[in-house]
Amino acid sequence: RNAAWKKSLAAGLFERAHLEGAACLHALCTSEAESIRAYGLRNPICVVPNGIDLPADTDPVVRPAWSGRVPADRNIMLFLGRIHPKKGLQPLVQAWKAMRERPWQLVIVGWDQGGHQAELEREVLRMNLTDRITFLGPLHGDEKAAAYRACDAFILPSFSEGLPMTVLEAWANRKPVLMTSACNLPEGFCAGAALEIFTEKERLAQALLHYVALPEQDRLAMGERGRNLAGKTFNWQRIAGELLAVYRWVAGLGPQPASVQN
Repeated sequence: RNAAWKKSLAAGLFERAHLEGAACLHALCTSEAESIRAYGLRNPICVVPNGIDLPADTDPVVRPAWSGRVPADRNIMLFLGRIHPKKGLQPLVQAWKAMRERPWQLVIVGWDQGGHQAELEREVLRMNLTDRITFLGPLHGDEKAAAYRACDAFILPSFSEGLPMTVLEAWANRKPVLMTSACNLPEGFCAGAALEIFTEKERLAQALLHYVALPEQDRLAMGERGRNLAGKTFNWQRIAGELLAVYRWVAGLGPQPASVQN
Protein backbone atom coordinates (compact mmCIF):
# COMPACT_ATOMS: atom_id res chain seq x y z
CA ARG A 1 0.00 0.00 0.00
CA ASN A 2 2.98 2.31 0.42
CA ALA A 3 3.62 4.25 -2.85
CA ALA A 4 1.07 1.93 -4.47
CA TRP A 5 0.65 3.87 -7.72
CA LYS A 6 4.41 3.92 -8.32
CA LYS A 7 4.65 0.18 -7.77
CA SER A 8 1.65 -0.45 -10.00
CA LEU A 9 3.21 1.60 -12.81
CA ALA A 10 6.57 -0.18 -12.47
CA ALA A 11 4.84 -3.57 -12.40
CA GLY A 12 2.90 -2.79 -15.58
CA LEU A 13 5.94 -1.53 -17.45
CA PHE A 14 8.57 -4.12 -16.53
CA GLU A 15 8.76 -5.40 -12.95
CA ARG A 16 5.96 -7.98 -13.10
CA ALA A 17 7.66 -9.66 -16.08
CA HIS A 18 10.98 -9.67 -14.22
CA LEU A 19 9.41 -11.30 -11.18
CA GLU A 20 7.48 -13.90 -13.16
CA GLY A 21 10.65 -14.83 -15.04
CA ALA A 22 12.76 -15.43 -11.94
CA ALA A 23 13.96 -18.98 -11.31
CA CYS A 24 13.51 -18.36 -7.60
CA LEU A 25 12.32 -15.46 -5.44
CA HIS A 26 13.98 -14.60 -2.12
CA ALA A 27 11.80 -13.83 0.93
CA LEU A 28 13.31 -12.84 4.26
CA CYS A 29 10.51 -14.42 6.30
CA THR A 30 7.33 -16.45 6.03
CA SER A 31 5.21 -13.29 6.01
CA GLU A 32 7.03 -12.02 2.91
CA ALA A 33 6.59 -15.39 1.21
CA GLU A 34 2.85 -15.21 1.89
CA SER A 35 2.75 -11.70 0.43
CA ILE A 36 4.51 -12.92 -2.71
CA ARG A 37 1.88 -15.63 -3.14
CA ALA A 38 -0.92 -13.12 -2.48
CA TYR A 39 0.53 -10.95 -5.26
CA GLY A 40 -0.09 -13.86 -7.61
CA LEU A 41 3.45 -15.11 -8.22
CA ARG A 42 3.89 -18.88 -8.42
CA ASN A 43 7.68 -19.14 -8.72
CA PRO A 44 9.66 -21.13 -6.16
CA ILE A 45 10.45 -19.02 -3.08
CA CYS A 46 13.43 -19.44 -0.78
CA VAL A 47 12.88 -18.17 2.76
CA VAL A 48 16.28 -17.11 4.10
CA PRO A 49 16.67 -14.29 6.66
CA ASN A 50 19.20 -11.48 6.83
CA GLY A 51 22.52 -12.15 8.48
CA ILE A 52 24.56 -10.23 11.02
CA ASP A 53 28.22 -9.93 12.03
CA LEU A 54 28.84 -10.01 15.77
CA PRO A 55 30.97 -7.18 17.13
CA ALA A 56 34.00 -8.51 18.96
CA ASP A 57 33.97 -8.29 22.73
CA THR A 58 37.35 -6.61 22.42
CA ASP A 59 35.98 -3.73 20.31
CA PRO A 60 36.63 -0.44 22.13
CA VAL A 61 33.67 1.20 23.86
CA VAL A 62 33.36 4.70 22.40
CA ARG A 63 31.49 7.29 24.45
CA PRO A 64 28.85 8.81 22.17
CA ALA A 65 29.25 12.48 21.41
CA TRP A 66 25.58 12.99 22.29
CA SER A 67 25.74 11.35 25.72
CA GLY A 68 25.76 14.75 27.42
CA ARG A 69 22.21 15.32 26.18
CA VAL A 70 20.92 12.47 28.35
CA PRO A 71 20.99 12.77 32.16
CA ALA A 72 23.60 10.41 33.60
CA ASP A 73 21.11 8.79 35.98
CA ARG A 74 18.79 7.57 33.21
CA ASN A 75 18.75 4.34 31.26
CA ILE A 76 18.49 4.69 27.49
CA MET A 77 15.87 3.02 25.34
CA LEU A 78 16.98 3.34 21.73
CA PHE A 79 14.94 3.49 18.54
CA LEU A 80 17.08 3.41 15.41
CA GLY A 81 15.51 3.48 11.96
CA ARG A 82 13.62 5.53 9.44
CA ILE A 83 11.39 8.23 10.96
CA HIS A 84 8.19 7.14 9.22
CA PRO A 85 4.60 6.58 10.42
CA LYS A 86 4.80 2.82 9.82
CA LYS A 87 7.51 2.53 12.48
CA GLY A 88 4.99 3.19 15.24
CA LEU A 89 6.78 6.19 16.72
CA GLN A 90 3.64 8.25 17.30
CA PRO A 91 2.04 5.71 19.68
CA LEU A 92 5.45 5.22 21.27
CA VAL A 93 5.78 8.94 22.00
CA GLN A 94 2.24 8.98 23.39
CA ALA A 95 2.88 5.88 25.50
CA TRP A 96 6.10 7.38 26.87
CA LYS A 97 4.03 9.66 29.09
CA ALA A 98 3.57 6.62 31.33
CA MET A 99 7.37 6.58 31.79
CA ARG A 100 7.43 10.13 33.18
CA GLU A 101 8.46 9.01 36.66
CA ARG A 102 10.78 6.22 35.52
CA PRO A 103 14.55 6.77 35.11
CA TRP A 104 14.48 6.11 31.37
CA GLN A 105 15.17 8.29 28.33
CA LEU A 106 13.82 7.53 24.85
CA VAL A 107 16.50 8.27 22.24
CA ILE A 108 15.26 8.35 18.63
CA VAL A 109 17.90 7.94 15.91
CA GLY A 110 17.22 7.99 12.18
CA TRP A 111 16.57 10.01 9.05
CA ASP A 112 13.31 11.86 8.64
CA GLN A 113 10.94 10.94 5.83
CA GLY A 114 8.14 13.25 4.76
CA GLY A 115 8.42 15.58 7.74
CA HIS A 116 7.24 12.96 10.24
CA GLN A 117 9.86 13.99 12.81
CA ALA A 118 8.38 17.48 13.01
CA GLU A 119 4.99 15.92 13.77
CA LEU A 120 6.55 13.82 16.53
CA GLU A 121 8.43 16.79 17.99
CA ARG A 122 5.18 18.76 18.18
CA GLU A 123 3.58 15.82 20.01
CA VAL A 124 6.52 15.64 22.42
CA LEU A 125 6.16 19.37 23.13
CA ARG A 126 2.41 19.09 23.59
CA MET A 127 2.85 16.26 26.10
CA ASN A 128 5.62 18.11 27.95
CA LEU A 129 8.14 15.31 27.32
CA THR A 130 11.01 17.33 25.84
CA ASP A 131 13.22 16.33 28.77
CA ARG A 132 12.36 12.66 28.35
CA ILE A 133 12.66 12.12 24.57
CA THR A 134 15.75 13.00 22.53
CA PHE A 135 15.97 13.16 18.72
CA LEU A 136 19.48 12.70 17.35
CA GLY A 137 18.98 12.49 13.59
CA PRO A 138 20.82 9.83 11.55
CA LEU A 139 23.98 8.15 12.85
CA HIS A 140 26.38 6.00 10.83
CA GLY A 141 29.52 3.93 11.27
CA ASP A 142 31.23 4.30 14.64
CA GLU A 143 28.54 6.70 15.89
CA LYS A 144 25.83 4.16 15.15
CA ALA A 145 27.83 1.39 16.84
CA ALA A 146 28.33 3.64 19.87
CA ALA A 147 24.57 4.22 20.10
CA TYR A 148 23.93 0.47 20.36
CA ARG A 149 26.62 0.13 23.02
CA ALA A 150 25.35 3.10 25.01
CA CYS A 151 21.72 2.01 25.17
CA ASP A 152 20.16 -0.30 27.75
CA ALA A 153 17.36 -1.59 25.53
CA PHE A 154 16.21 -1.36 21.92
CA ILE A 155 12.63 -0.76 20.79
CA LEU A 156 10.86 -1.18 17.45
CA PRO A 157 7.07 -0.63 17.73
CA SER A 158 6.56 -1.07 13.99
CA PHE A 159 3.28 -1.64 12.17
CA SER A 160 5.08 -3.40 9.31
CA GLU A 161 8.54 -4.83 8.63
CA GLY A 162 10.24 -7.33 6.36
CA LEU A 163 13.01 -8.48 8.65
CA PRO A 164 14.59 -5.53 10.48
CA MET A 165 18.39 -5.43 10.58
CA THR A 166 18.24 -3.08 13.57
CA VAL A 167 16.84 -5.84 15.77
CA LEU A 168 19.62 -8.20 14.70
CA GLU A 169 22.16 -5.45 15.39
CA ALA A 170 20.71 -4.87 18.85
CA TRP A 171 20.89 -8.58 19.66
CA ALA A 172 24.46 -8.74 18.35
CA ASN A 173 25.27 -6.00 20.89
CA ARG A 174 23.63 -7.92 23.76
CA LYS A 175 20.68 -5.55 24.02
CA PRO A 176 17.21 -6.69 25.08
CA VAL A 177 14.62 -5.91 22.42
CA LEU A 178 11.05 -4.69 22.66
CA MET A 179 9.24 -5.26 19.35
CA THR A 180 5.89 -5.99 17.77
CA SER A 181 5.00 -9.29 16.10
CA ALA A 182 4.99 -7.34 12.80
CA CYS A 183 8.81 -7.37 12.97
CA ASN A 184 8.64 -10.99 11.77
CA LEU A 185 11.22 -12.31 14.19
CA PRO A 186 9.25 -14.80 16.31
CA GLU A 187 12.56 -16.50 17.12
CA GLY A 188 13.24 -13.62 19.49
CA PHE A 189 10.11 -14.28 21.54
CA CYS A 190 10.73 -18.05 21.57
CA ALA A 191 14.32 -17.56 22.75
CA GLY A 192 13.38 -15.05 25.45
CA ALA A 193 15.47 -12.37 23.71
CA ALA A 194 12.56 -10.01 23.09
CA LEU A 195 9.43 -8.71 24.76
CA GLU A 196 6.33 -8.34 22.61
CA ILE A 197 4.88 -4.83 22.50
CA PHE A 198 1.89 -3.36 20.68
CA THR A 199 0.97 -0.42 18.49
CA GLU A 200 -1.99 0.73 20.61
CA LYS A 201 -0.66 3.39 22.98
CA GLU A 202 -2.39 2.01 26.09
CA ARG A 203 -1.10 -1.53 25.60
CA LEU A 204 2.28 -0.17 24.59
CA ALA A 205 2.47 1.85 27.80
CA GLN A 206 1.64 -1.26 29.84
CA ALA A 207 4.37 -3.24 28.07
CA LEU A 208 6.92 -0.48 28.70
CA LEU A 209 6.09 -0.34 32.39
CA HIS A 210 6.27 -4.13 32.62
CA TYR A 211 9.71 -4.17 31.01
CA VAL A 212 11.29 -1.45 33.14
CA ALA A 213 9.93 -3.14 36.29
CA LEU A 214 11.93 -6.30 35.52
CA PRO A 215 15.00 -6.89 37.68
CA GLU A 216 18.19 -5.72 36.02
CA GLN A 217 19.60 -9.24 35.90
CA ASP A 218 16.55 -10.37 33.92
CA ARG A 219 17.06 -7.59 31.37
CA LEU A 220 20.76 -8.44 31.06
CA ALA A 221 19.89 -12.12 30.59
CA MET A 222 17.49 -11.16 27.80
CA GLY A 223 20.33 -9.35 26.06
CA GLU A 224 22.63 -12.37 26.42
CA ARG A 225 19.98 -14.61 24.88
CA GLY A 226 19.76 -12.14 21.99
CA ARG A 227 23.52 -12.34 21.45
CA ASN A 228 23.33 -16.14 21.40
CA LEU A 229 20.41 -16.07 18.97
CA ALA A 230 22.22 -13.70 16.62
CA GLY A 231 25.34 -15.85 16.74
CA LYS A 232 23.63 -19.19 16.15
CA THR A 233 20.67 -18.41 13.90
CA PHE A 234 21.54 -15.22 12.03
CA ASN A 235 25.32 -15.40 11.62
CA TRP A 236 26.50 -14.71 8.07
CA GLN A 237 28.32 -18.03 7.72
CA ARG A 238 25.07 -19.92 8.15
CA ILE A 239 23.00 -17.52 6.04
CA ALA A 240 25.58 -17.48 3.23
CA GLY A 241 25.60 -21.28 3.24
CA GLU A 242 21.83 -21.39 2.83
CA LEU A 243 21.93 -18.89 -0.04
CA LEU A 244 24.78 -20.74 -1.72
CA ALA A 245 22.70 -23.93 -1.65
CA VAL A 246 19.83 -22.05 -3.34
CA TYR A 247 22.08 -20.68 -6.10
CA ARG A 248 23.60 -24.12 -6.70
CA TRP A 249 20.10 -25.58 -7.02
CA VAL A 250 19.03 -22.82 -9.44
CA ALA A 251 22.16 -23.53 -11.51
CA GLY A 252 21.40 -27.25 -11.59
CA LEU A 253 24.42 -28.12 -9.45
CA GLY A 254 22.70 -29.41 -6.32
CA PRO A 255 19.45 -30.67 -4.76
CA GLN A 256 16.55 -28.41 -3.81
CA PRO A 257 17.28 -26.92 -0.35
CA ALA A 258 14.82 -27.14 2.50
CA SER A 259 14.49 -23.33 2.41
CA VAL A 260 12.78 -23.44 -1.00
CA GLN A 261 9.00 -23.56 -1.27
CA ASN A 262 7.48 -24.63 -4.59
